[in-house]
Amino acid sequence: MDIVLDICDQYFFTPYVYPADWVEDNPLRQIISLLVIGNVGGYLLYLIVASLSYTFIYDKRLMEHPQFLKNQIALEITCACTSIPWMSIPTVAMFFLEIRGYSKLYDRVDDWKFGWYGVIWSIVTFILFTDMCIYWIHRWLHHKLVYKHLHKIHHKWKVTTPFASHAFHPLDGFVQSLPYHIYPFLFPLHKVTYLVLFVFVNIWTVSIHDGDYRVPTSFKPYVNGSAHHTDHHLFYSFNYGQFFTLWDKMGGSFRVPSAFEGCGPLDEVLKVKSKTFEQNGHAKSKHFTNGVKKSD
Repeated sequence: MDIVLDICDQYFFTPYVYPADWVEDNPLRQIISLLVIGNVGGYLLYLIVASLSYTFIYDKRLMEHPQFLKNQIALEITCACTSIPWMSIPTVAMFFLEIRGYSKLYDRVDDWKFGWYGVIWSIVTFILFTDMCIYWIHRWLHHKLVYKHLHKIHHKWKVTTPFASHAFHPLDGFVQSLPYHIYPFLFPLHKVTYLVLFVFVNIWTVSIHDGDYRVPTSFKPYVNGSAHHTDHHLFYSFNYGQFFTLWDKMGGSFRVPSAFEGCGPLDEVLKVKSKTFEQNGHAKSKHFTNGVKKSD
């Protein structure tokens, strides 16, 4: 995050915001700047990615599902936008520790002896590590003593839209993001790589709520996509994973997505519409005999 902070200091905070005697490495100044960056960046990343997904990917027919709430999109956005400032507080605490040098983040590829191989390896291990952690955190959030206080809010959305992706209780949202922050304190990670991965995981979070259940056949057994996560929202006790199905299969919580079996939310909508069309067509035909309209 110090890359983003340095850019903001150079082009905005130093010339236009802070007095000249308030140096850039002042801890209080850094915390204030990170809060601004965290909130503005959080809103922009959420609203832009979710809006693009809703516009170009989300199947609007899902909004006709009986479990789709009245004014649901507005409710999802309100929930997310209310939570982001609160989520930013502990998130900024983690960012502050990073820029003060307590993490294992490094600047140049050759700062770590493995070079580009190390960068590639860190990407793989970052995804595997966070996927494992989030699975167990997610299961903990479904514990009966925790669920009603934290995670229940997110399950208000049974048939989700991309805007549900960040619609959490603030503590729930931060706890599920914690593995992303913990990784660079445990393992070496290139700073630019970390920034790219941080954006990626936010995009992925939107994608598993986007209602696009299409997955390449060869990926279906392994990748946790929107179809899997939709069933998690519908049936609660299945498909807790973030990226892959591995931990659900190991933990006995895997469920083949209903969308893959022809009985997902969109299938239900289409069946109702087809049935309604047939009924209307049958009712209309009763008014005609041999092409002549019958009197009522």
